[in-house]
Amino acid sequence: MRAVLRPLGTSTGLVLAYYLLPLNKRFEGGTAVALVLGLAAVTALFAWQIRSILDSPRPRLRAVEALATTVPLFLLLFAAAYYLMDQARPGGFGEPLSRTDALYFALTVFSTVGFGDIAPRTEAARIVTMVQMTGDILLVGVAAHVVVGAVQSALARKPADDG
Repeated sequence: MRAVLRPLGTSTGLVLAYYLLPLNKRFEGGTAVALVLGLAAVTALFAWQIRSILDSPRPRLRAVEALATTVPLFLLLFAAAYYLMDQARPGGFGEPLSRTDALYFALTVFSTVGFGDIAPRTEAARIVTMVQMTGDILLVGVAAHVVVGAVQSALARKPADDG
């Protein structure tokens, strides 16, 4: 049961933080740098999580926990960026964005559904959306491959460690 609750708790905590943290800065140069630093932190966290998968006695569970942290954090960073962009310059998207709308937009971009109800209208909004699209491809493709490889590697070493 704890194996299910921990990843769920992590994801829930990240979403709660998104809604509770004060997002009242304007999206300008400093905020753009914060987004880049946030993405670098997600990358560093992911690298640390891969090492922990390799060292874990339960690599499958550790992989689920890693993805339950990395994916929501990645999406919430972009949701915060979209929200701040819209607060700084209304009209950058097809409609005004609340925090929920910004998260919804980040998820529709991530899932490649693109309902069309919210669309980036300004060049800056389109650039950030393209950066997310590129990150989405990397996260789904490369990260999934790396996580699966780490689990397989840890499982392959497990019998040798037991004997």
